[in-house]
Amino acid sequence: MTSPTEVSPTEQRALAGLQASGIAFEVTRHGPVRSLAEAAAARGVDPARVLKTIVVRRGDDDFLFVLVPGDRQISWPRLRALLGVSRLSLPDKEVAREVTGYERGTITPFGSLRAWPVVADARVAGAGRVSIGAGGHGVAATVDGDELVRVLDAQVADVTDEASTS
Repeated sequence: MTSPTEVSPTEQRALAGLQASGIAFEVTRHGPVRSLAEAAAARGVDPARVLKTIVVRRGDDDFLFVLVPGDRQISWPRLRALLGVSRLSLPDKEVAREVTGYERGTITPFGSLRAWPVVADARVAGAGRVSIGAGGHGVAATVDGDELVRVLDAQVADVTDEASTS
């Protein structure tokens, strides 16, 4: 584990990916958080602007990233319809790490081992400042939602529902 002043290899890769994209970003480092509200407070954004990067499997060696606002969850029927497939799944944590180079909770499209396609929920575009993971636990990049969609060449669609509270 790295100390707060050290940058892990995965963080270095994510930050290099951010820099290479040309997007303006601000890095935030914070300690462990136990909730979306804590993460949002630590990053200085509204909970809806903390983006989760979800790895989704379409088929053998066929994955994509879905950017989901923190207060929402994937609508599987809408995502399947958008992608024109009848089946999608979430890979287990080992497969997610193998195909992205990041462990769950740190995944970002920036610096991923492969440049998988990106779907961004419609709420990301026009959201203003959003926070996305940056390759390490407690490390995030704050960026403009429209610029994020642009640099990732993300397909934008309404692919989420309100997160259940149960």
